[in-house]
Formats: sequence, structure tokens, C-alpha cells
Amino acid sequence: MPHAALPEPGAVFELAADRIRRVAAEQWPGEPVTLGAHVPSVTGYVRRVHHGGREVFAKDSLLGHSLVSVLRGVAGDGDQVRAAQAAYATSPTSLLAREAAQLRALDTAGIRVARCAGYRHGVLFTEVVAGPSLLDLITKDPARAADWMTGAVRSLEGLQSPAVAAVADGAPIAERGIDTTFRRKFNGISGRAYVDRLGADQLDERTRRGTAAVLGVVVSRLLKLRLTPAPGPRLVVYGDLKPEHVLFPDGPDEQPVFIDPGLSRGGAHQDAAKLASRALLAVLAAPPAEGTVSVVEGIDAFTQGQGRGISRTERAMWLRRLMVTWLMDSVNILSTYLAAPAALPLPDHARAVVDSTPALCTVLDSVSATLTAGTEPETAWRLALASVTRAATR
Repeated sequence: MPHAALPEPGAVFELAADRIRRVAAEQWPGEPVTLGAHVPSVTGYVRRVHHGGREVFAKDSLLGHSLVSVLRGVAGDGDQVRAAQAAYATSPTSLLAREAAQLRALDTAGIRVARCAGYRHGVLFTEVVAGPSLLDLITKDPARAADWMTGAVRSLEGLQSPAVAAVADGAPIAERGIDTTFRRKFNGISGRAYVDRLGADQLDERTRRGTAAVLGVVVSRLLKLRLTPAPGPRLVVYGDLKPEHVLFPDGPDEQPVFIDPGLSRGGAHQDAAKLASRALLAVLAAPPAEGTVSVVEGIDAFTQGQGRGISRTERAMWLRRLMVTWLMDSVNILSTYLAAPAALPLPDHARAVVDSTPALCTVLDSVSATLTAGTEPETAWRLALASVTRAATR
């Protein structure tokens, strides 16, 4: 439960900025170091850093928690956060220490990633990757959505190499997993209390109450639905494969570059589910001026392609699990945005999701009800996509 005295956002940001400034000076001694713009995020504290004529991104993770959680008091008051962070930053198992190890392993394996430019004292520096994201591309040219999404997954075939698997097993980032996050957020009485408080700083009271009521029902359904075991072997999964994390610096027909890995073991459906989930969320939150139906059709074609090559029974299980994972991911991210305090700057796409809360809740309620009723997965998928299309073209 949150502590009575919540950390003051300005103090938390200054703590992180000061640490980034000091660590950058140690990383590049003798070079002038200046902090650039703060990059809005609900997870870690991110700043652009300039040193010796170069620019990198610097990321600081506060105790491995999201910024939303820290500012809501899950790690104590400001003094407690400061004291705990000093010890956490030196841990070889901290979140960003593991991310640095994963970036290096992926780069060595030939998977294009934003290279690790340095890691020390809990701060991760990565090279800047310029270029449109996968989300930018599929929004601009919906007819090619399936090709680009499929290409992104194919570019990650090296995840199963022994070297990457060793890092995924030795330094996994399982806490970025959808199921892990869902269980942590919505466990027992604390989970119900969490849902009841959502939207206090984001929604008007009537919308807030309606949202809490719907999400309470949806979470209850998903807690039962997610008990179905994932079919097939546990593979190395990218873990945080969303369209914003797939960039095309060399053009839309070249190999993409990936950022923010969360390697761990998971079901074969997980990366496809995360990619489809966030693409569908983007359609709902910010429908393209033209081509909404085409984007949804592209996501469908991508998903159908990922399920080929397995038996009908296995495919039904795979598709059902993908839909449950999609719903859990949508609930996870919507609840994070709705829990954000007013003083935390939100990325533009987060604000769009918050503004589309009623439409998203309608989809979550409809699809979870269909799955709970035991509807055959292919039929449930068709109904789900129709629900997204209706909501996006409202």
C-alpha cells in the first residue's frame, strides 16, 4: 500500500537527473557533458545527453519500479527512495544492468539493436536511433502492415541462438512480461483497491467510476482465463516487442533496429501478442485519418501468418492465449496511465490512450466476455477485431 508521504515528483526527477549527470561525467571524463531534454515515460527516467559532440539516451531505473509506482509511494517517501536507490544502483542484478547485458548479447548475435554506449552505477546509455517506427509505417501505409510486422518478428529469429539464450536465462527481465505484470498489479485485495483508485488524476468522476467498474469485471475474467497454460515449448522472447520499439533508420524496406529488450522465456505466442496488442491499442487511441479497416486487416493477416504450421487444435489454443495476453497487456498499460499522478509528464500516445478510455473499456469488456463464454477462438478473434473496428470508427 502507498505510504502516507508520497515522493515529490520534482525531487525524484532531480535525483535521477543528478545521477545521470554525475555518471555521464565519469563515463566520458574530460569531455563536456550536458543534459538534453527529458523524454516523457511512465517507466524509467530518460534524458538526452550530449558529450563530446555525440548524443545518447540515458536511462535511470528507480529501484526497478515504474515511475508511476514510485510517485504513488510503493517504495516509500522521498528519503526512503533516495537511500534505497543508492544501494540498488550498485547491484549487478538491477534492471538496467540486465538490460545492458541483453543489448550487448543481441548485438553480438547480429540482431540490430540500439547499442549500449555504456553502463555504470545504475545508469544505462544507449545510442540514438533515428527513423520512423513500425507504428509510424503501418499508420502511414496500412496495406503493408502485415509485411512489416512479419518482418520484425523474422528479424528476431536469432533470439534462439545459444549465446542469447544464455543471457536470457542468466539475466532475464521477466518483470516486463505481460502475465507477470498482470499478476503483480491485480493480486487479491490490493488489486481491487488499485482498480478502484484508477483515473483519479486523469478522468472526470463519472468516467472514472464507470472505468473502475468495467475494469473490475474484466480483471476478474482474465484472472480465470489466464490459468490456461501456454501451448508449446518456452522459447526466448523479446518481451517488450511493441511497434514503438521497432525502428527503421535505413528505410522501411531495410532491417529494423530494436530498443528496450525484455528477454526471458515464454510461450511462442508472446511476442506476436505484444506486437498485435499495441498495434490494436494504437488503432483505438489514435485511429488513422484513413485506413483504419486496412490496419486492422493487416494486424489480422500478421496474426494469421504467425499461427500457420501448427495443428488446428494447437492453433486454437495459441490464438486463445494470444487474445488473453492481448487483453492483459491492454489492461496493464491502461491502468498504468490512469494511475499516473498529474505531475508526471505523459508521452503523447499515453494521453491518447487515456482520452480513449471509454472506447477501450468497451472493447475489453466485449472480448473478455466472448472468451469467458467459451466461444471458439477463430470466431472470438473475428468478433474481437470487429469490436476494435467499431470502437475506432466511432
